[in-house]
Amino acid sequence: MSDFRQPVFDHPPRPLAQRVGAVLWPSFFAAGVATMVFFAFVDPLTLRDMTFPELPVGRELGYTLGFFMFWLATAGSSLFTWILLRPSSRFNRALPPD
Repeated sequence: MSDFRQPVFDHPPRPLAQRVGAVLWPSFFAAGVATMVFFAFVDPLTLRDMTFPELPVGRELGYTLGFFMFWLATAGSSLFTWILLRPSSRFNRALPPD
């Protein structure tokens, strides 16, 4: 007979630092590559003039903002992948007998 009070996990949960690192570290590298490729073809000053010409954004700030936008996008992708790869045994439990 199964004991429904004790959940059975595939493996113990990982520490929070390891989970955050597994999302942020690969996305950091992906954002770095995306930033280099994007800004190899696009000048931040030209982009500023086309979008927000009234803002005082220099090249360095444009590169920085671009990097953090790419990092946010790739972190979202890594987070979504992490959510999809979590073991289903933690969420799909058998119903207790009537």
